[in-house]
Amino acid sequence: MTALKGESAVAEAAGVKRRHVHKFGGSSLADPVCYRRVAAIVEQQVHGNELVVVSAAGKTTNRLIQLVDLAVAGDEAAAEAHTALHAYQQSLIDGLLEGALHDELSAQLNEDVRAIARTLEQQFDRFDRNGLLAFGEVWSARLLAALLTQRGHKTLWLDARSFLRAEDGPLIRVDHALSSELLKARLAEHEGRIVVTGFIAADMEGRSLLLGRNGSDYSASLLAALADGESTTIWSDVAGVYSADPRRVKEARLLERLSLAEANELARLGSSVLHSRTLQPVADSRQRLTLRCSYNPDEGCTHILRRAPRSGGARIVSSVDQIALIELKVLPQSDFEQAAAIIEGYLARHRIQPLTLQRQPDRRMLRLAYTLEVASGAYDLLRDFQLEGGFTGLIQKEGYSLVALVGAGVTDNAEQCHRFYQLLTEQPLEFVQAAKDGLSLVAVLRQIVLEPLLIALHGALFSRPTRVGLVVFGKGNIGSQWLGLYAREQARLERELNLALTLYGVYSSEGGRLDEEGLDPRKVQEIRPEPLIWPELLGQLEQHSFDALIALDLTASETVSRYYPELAQLGIHIIAANKFAGAADSEFYQRVKQTCRDHQVQWRYNATVGAGLPIQSSIQMLRQSGDRIHGVSGIFSGTLSWLFQQYDGSRLFSDLVEEAWQHGLTEPDPREDLSGQDVRRKLLILAREAGYELDSNDIELENLVPVPLRKVESDQFMDRLRELDGPIQTAFESAKRLGKVLRYVARFEHDGKARVGLESLEPHHPFANLLPCDNIFAIESDSYRTNPLVIQGPGAGREVTAAAIQYDLWQICAAL
Repeated sequence: MTALKGESAVAEAAGVKRRHVHKFGGSSLADPVCYRRVAAIVEQQVHGNELVVVSAAGKTTNRLIQLVDLAVAGDEAAAEAHTALHAYQQSLIDGLLEGALHDELSAQLNEDVRAIARTLEQQFDRFDRNGLLAFGEVWSARLLAALLTQRGHKTLWLDARSFLRAEDGPLIRVDHALSSELLKARLAEHEGRIVVTGFIAADMEGRSLLLGRNGSDYSASLLAALADGESTTIWSDVAGVYSADPRRVKEARLLERLSLAEANELARLGSSVLHSRTLQPVADSRQRLTLRCSYNPDEGCTHILRRAPRSGGARIVSSVDQIALIELKVLPQSDFEQAAAIIEGYLARHRIQPLTLQRQPDRRMLRLAYTLEVASGAYDLLRDFQLEGGFTGLIQKEGYSLVALVGAGVTDNAEQCHRFYQLLTEQPLEFVQAAKDGLSLVAVLRQIVLEPLLIALHGALFSRPTRVGLVVFGKGNIGSQWLGLYAREQARLERELNLALTLYGVYSSEGGRLDEEGLDPRKVQEIRPEPLIWPELLGQLEQHSFDALIALDLTASETVSRYYPELAQLGIHIIAANKFAGAADSEFYQRVKQTCRDHQVQWRYNATVGAGLPIQSSIQMLRQSGDRIHGVSGIFSGTLSWLFQQYDGSRLFSDLVEEAWQHGLTEPDPREDLSGQDVRRKLLILAREAGYELDSNDIELENLVPVPLRKVESDQFMDRLRELDGPIQTAFESAKRLGKVLRYVARFEHDGKARVGLESLEPHHPFANLLPCDNIFAIESDSYRTNPLVIQGPGAGREVTAAAIQYDLWQICAAL
């Protein structure tokens, strides 16, 4: 494996498709098992042109730092550290690669280790030292690219120093224009996956530079910005941002969404999950940022949204165990406010801003809180600026802790502020400071054990009901029935599940509207609709301020169902009475399922088959208990059930069809029932729920509508109903001669055979004797092989369908 080489025209690079960047930290690459897990995650990405940014594996950077320090000190332990470093990297290669790739990377590692030894044996400057520390990222990138190639995915690796140009200094400054030009030239040469080194860059002379703390995270978001990437996903050992540190507060919950402003404030206050420098390229580009856990990719994630945060109050209880206070006094002859502004500006220019700052004009004192890691640098910086800044009496004190509430509008939330101060009254409080932008409320305490306070704060602040918004598509027969049921059941649902439900939006074919204050379910017919423009609606839904959003598709619209993947990508749960997605072609069906899994979204559609009958839930229960489904059969159409229960040869079948149509027992066009297409869709949904990979074309269908009648206008069809009678009469007489009855049956079996059509059944068969319009389902499994599990009852109707939708809503809300 070799790095990408050569240059290509920038004009060619401009045509590169937008890429997705994935970053994996050292803990995600600690051993061969971790590498294989990362490789599997990368393989699952459907785009195939990802940029994968990697840190040094495990503690490799620490090992390199230790090795360099020992060599500089002339310590004999340097040789042992050198050997241990080599052995660790070789063990990764041995555990992952075979054949030529193994030999190639082993030879490259041997050469690198010899190069390190040669450098350590001579005088070297800090640029040489940077080059030594860069080996960790080079080894990770080279090894992961080789592993992916071995697994059948041709992958190259790229040394960031070949394109990332920066200016040396206390804070490395990247030349964005030049770096972007160089990067795009390299990306134009390869459309597939590329593994890129994090943490490192080069100056204009090609000398190695290090990007510092969280440098690989910064590399990833910067890479996406330079390449005009679509998204950056940072994979680490945690799933994202929680409402508190989950190691200290067991009740902490993962936040699915966080605004960029809130994320920046959390990073500024010392979060170990986020770093302010990582977020800057996100703010300056079009990319999306997501945080996920490489150890458990299905655990959930946090999406960082570029939109302005909605005021509501604290979302996170943050803390730092050990901080230092730097105190300084403004000279009597200096204007206090002016001096304070000069000091803050000076610190901001040097990117060493405090976690919080307290002004005490009466004592002419400023108190600045820093993490211990940063405090000494801030103290030295201020000491050099002391006279120019108009202050004196510079003192650094240690032994303090910090607790903060973070969230848009927290300083304006009177209830949360009151609870915060109330819980701090018995603590050794130094001061409380509110952020000017209202994003945080910070308390500095003399150092204590923080867990009891954090648990108390989290419980007091976040025990509020979960806020759930509902967006309804369809307010016709089923929709209006469910809205009435929801109006009656809302209070009980909220009370029993600790929820705050809001009917956020209602749409029909005429359009609709959203209202975060909530719509009255009893008055939705009075809503003045706005046009439904899907891209605009999806953009609005992405900006919602609820804890969770649920879309209810109560239509029969294929158009609505085609937007399920987009809804799922926004983290919106889906309830469907619409059969199109569940019975769509396999490619789209699997896309919906996979998108829901990727974004931890529930898609429930119990109302699509059997209305309120527990068909799908019974199949799911059997499968989850370890049972295997061998087949499902039954009569799935209430209309066809009624027609063949009534038909005994004494009346024409066409007369029964017309009677059913007159009484509203059929669809407006009876061919929708008689074609069997709806029954086939239901059978396909159940087969898939049972674990079988079927498509619609795999199900044999007997259409009761003669070919000449299938494409005529509906009025013409009703005028020619008599043409139905001949084939039905023939089938009826054949069954009668055998002493059997005629029924329209759907069935699939474990051998893949599936059919929908007429069957001759014994008169005592369970399918032969149903109440008018009933459905019946027979489930055969390991446990119910000789005596199938039979479920029978009304399989259609507004009331029972609305009840099935309400059950799905309850299940999703209970999971929230």
